[in-house]
Amino acid sequence: MNAIELNAVDYQYKEFKLNDISFRVPQGFVTGFIGANGVGKTTIIRMIMDLIEPESGEILVFNQKMNEYPIELKNKIGFVYSELYLNDKWDVQKIEQYISPFYSKWDHQLFTYYLKKFELPCNRKIKTFSTGMKMKLSIAIAFSHHAELFILDEPTSGLDPIVRNEVLDVIQKELIDEKKSVFISTHIISDLEKIADYLVYLKGGEVVLNAFLDDILKKFKVVKGDTQQLDEELIQLTNYIEENKTGYTALTEHANIFEEIFGNKIAITNPTIEDLMVYLEKGAQKTEHQNIET
Repeated sequence: MNAIELNAVDYQYKEFKLNDISFRVPQGFVTGFIGANGVGKTTIIRMIMDLIEPESGEILVFNQKMNEYPIELKNKIGFVYSELYLNDKWDVQKIEQYISPFYSKWDHQLFTYYLKKFELPCNRKIKTFSTGMKMKLSIAIAFSHHAELFILDEPTSGLDPIVRNEVLDVIQKELIDEKKSVFISTHIISDLEKIADYLVYLKGGEVVLNAFLDDILKKFKVVKGDTQQLDEELIQLTNYIEENKTGYTALTEHANIFEEIFGNKIAITNPTIEDLMVYLEKGAQKTEHQNIET
């Protein structure tokens, strides 16, 4: 079963466009949602939450449409946005009084636990909170009503490394229950290296990768060797290649061919998530440039 599923979703606003967006967020895993700033990640999250409507296509959460079952589905979702949209004149107690009635499984004891864990004061107004404290409060709210799906939009943005690790640790511990699912959008790729099981990569308004991370890392390899080894046929087997005085570095789905030809004269390693994103972005830019020239 999938926690989230998008099928052939199109959306356009002025010059911004999303084309035929299809991907799944498998239940019980952490799915990383990556792509350059402005590519449409937040727009897609807003469509999933039924805050804006797609022009066409279908969006399902737990195999149901949000606009048909809004109360039931939002009860199951812990949503963390990059900003805390609450009255900054309220204190934490006032916020709980306002928010708790919206969730049938609101757990005051659990909320209190997270407030203590994050060292958040109950009697200070939100406007006195730092960026990190506001994000911790968002996490505390999202994790205090026994949600089954957590949708996190840039949850570690603007946080210092210590607080970021603290937030990521909480996310990991929530997944002890295999029924829990996480869909996390972030531009801090190193965060995903620690927690992601599945990856959705959005580029140019389209989904480029949509698979378990282990399968992606089996598919793509980074090859390094001497530039004299290269010919046009080998270059065509790469998704991206860069050359310098010390040799070449290439991202490829055909590392076995390089290994058969050159053996131990080359180095083959697994790419990091950041390697994948950087090399695939650069490869696309190079292709677009070549197309313009021709």
